[in-house]
Amino acid sequence: MGSNFLGTFKILIIGDSGCGKSSLMMRFVDGMFDPDISATIGVDFKVKTMCVEGNNVKLAIWDTAGQEKFRTLTPSYYRGAHGVILVYDTSAKSSFLNLDGWRQEIDTYVTKQNAVRMLVGNKIDKTNREVERQDGLNYAKKHAMLFIESSAKTEECVQDAFEELVTKIVQTPELWDSSHQSGNVDLRQGGGGAAGACSYCTLA
Repeated sequence: MGSNFLGTFKILIIGDSGCGKSSLMMRFVDGMFDPDISATIGVDFKVKTMCVEGNNVKLAIWDTAGQEKFRTLTPSYYRGAHGVILVYDTSAKSSFLNLDGWRQEIDTYVTKQNAVRMLVGNKIDKTNREVERQDGLNYAKKHAMLFIESSAKTEECVQDAFEELVTKIVQTPELWDSSHQSGNVDLRQGGGGAAGACSYCTLA
């Protein structure tokens, strides 16, 4: 039985410079990890096709620069995004403390009301953890975001993060199906839960 092609989903990866955004994208799309990867200048872009719940989708993944000098480039990239992955470094508390600024940027520039948001605590392979998992989970629950911790270096939970995000987009036809233009669902009313070895917070 053939799979159904739903279309192309635009995914943004945002967060402070150095928190591993490019490494997450490279690990997911290319199955590679480069410890010497340079900081993104402006924006990087990759495409990957995947199957979720029997549906084929194409992901257009945008990796945005975290440096302040490139921030003026980013607003246009939020336009039409189906999902946004907000990344922080579990070994750098400053990247966690800066989440509010990034979240406000999402609220300001994302044009799709029901765009799915995911919080990812990256670099859990590092031993000098400065942000506990519970802190990330609490933040995600407070702001109705999916949540998962990952390591681009070891590949832990990277695939799970993207699969969970895309699954939620597929389950929200208001985002991508022109026949579901009415009856918007406010994801901010979601609750929290956990499942699997790569436990994540899920939206109701």
